[in-house]
Amino acid sequence: MFVLTIDQRGSTSDVDRVPDLIAELRSLTGAHFERSVGDELQGVVGDARDVVDIALHALRSGHWYVGIGLGDVRLESGRSPREGTGSGFVAARAAVEIAKGAAGHVPLSVVAGTMGSVKGAARNSRDGTAGANKGATAGTSAALNAATDAANAAANAQAVLRLIGRLVQQRTEAQWRVVDRLRAAGGAGRHGSQKPVARELGITEQSVSRAVLRSGWQEEWAARPAAAMLLEYALAQTEGDR
Repeated sequence: MFVLTIDQRGSTSDVDRVPDLIAELRSLTGAHFERSVGDELQGVVGDARDVVDIALHALRSGHWYVGIGLGDVRLESGRSPREGTGSGFVAARAAVEIAKGAAGHVPLSVVAGTMGSVKGAARNSRDGTAGANKGATAGTSAALNAATDAANAAANAQAVLRLIGRLVQQRTEAQWRVVDRLRAAGGAGRHGSQKPVARELGITEQSVSRAVLRSGWQEEWAARPAAAMLLEYALAQTEGDR
């Protein structure tokens, strides 16, 4: 499962934006998020495509740090995310802290919850009897390799999400007016869908075309499935590390 921990930036000098974002995310994907502590919200999401939608929506405003944790989630159906446990929650906490320290980068991080199995394997290696040392060492090596694979997969997903996030964050308000209407129309920026959007906004079709080009709208939507696929792969690698 994916756990998202999203923390408000500059909250001490800003209004409380948590309730509005919770409502926006529920409308966007149906995902259940709750305030976890202070100016932070948290939710458990099962679909990587929803994770991409949520992360990019939060990045759009520039008001949030986004941490995505991959791993085991123990949470009874219908219970609050605040009651959840497992490596996914630990990873999400680590991810949002990394996002806070990502100076100059898009404030998003993806972390695989794998360290528990590595530490456990290492402990077993140290505590094992002489006759079991060879097997314990092999187990440690396998766990370290699995953890490395999961961490690399998470880093790949993070890199693509940050690239798309940069497009989203640099988009101007005028460009957003165009791409929001194109998205609502389901046109994905195709020329056939730009004419009615131009009429609606009272601008030329050429202006719509320029906004699509300069906003990176088509590149964003072409890359979203790749980001979701990388998240799914990273999660599979993480689950394989148990």
